[in-house]
Amino acid sequence: MRALHTSPRHDTLYGINAVKEALGSRPVDHLLIAEGHRSPRVEEIIQIARSRGVPVRFVPGMALERESGTPQHQNVVAVCAAKAYDDLASLAGASAAPLLVVLDGVEDPANLGAVARTAVAAGADGIVVPERRATGLTAAVAHSAAGALEHLRVARVTNLTRALNELKEHNIWVFGFEAAASKSYLDLDYSGGCALVLGGEGQGLHRLVRETCDDLARIPLHGPVESLNVSVAAAVVLYEAARQRHKENGEL
Repeated sequence: MRALHTSPRHDTLYGINAVKEALGSRPVDHLLIAEGHRSPRVEEIIQIARSRGVPVRFVPGMALERESGTPQHQNVVAVCAAKAYDDLASLAGASAAPLLVVLDGVEDPANLGAVARTAVAAGADGIVVPERRATGLTAAVAHSAAGALEHLRVARVTNLTRALNELKEHNIWVFGFEAAASKSYLDLDYSGGCALVLGGEGQGLHRLVRETCDDLARIPLHGPVESLNVSVAAAVVLYEAARQRHKENGEL
């Protein structure tokens, strides 16, 4: 039997924010810094690395591009331990009323990274992604999240429908979002434990995922566009959830 593919033993992270946050949250084997590029932000990362005993190597810029696989490395690359996935139960029990984001088939790393950053900013407890037909925790995701990935729990599940039913067993309401829904996202109650389910680029929610949701809602669109990018849609509903929760706590 062929073994299930898991995250690699090491990650190669690139970009100022992603590398800086990784230095404070997981083991880093070494840093690569582009020769001749000692901006204040890069210098800060060098000092943090040295204070923690992380080796720093100065190499030609092409070596960073080769290591990271992109010219968008911002002159710094870290080779570090892979970020571990969390199990679904830990997300379901993360707080008395967890706020989770579930992504159904999001394949663009930039979208997952943007959703992760917004989830952290809005106070979400974690993100759930499927193993198949979806991006995982890649370096491109970490770069797009600009460091936020280090502050977020991510569970990767083999069957999204089964995972949603498991969340329901923990008294978490499952809300799906799609353009055809009759109810507005403003009509939902996010004050209790809830999972916000958003579909991937182009296809939206899969049928079984849609049918598993406790309720469906849409984000009303008043202009000529037909849909929102998944990261934008996630931001809209996450901040409505945050607004309601802060109001419940007397913070507004």
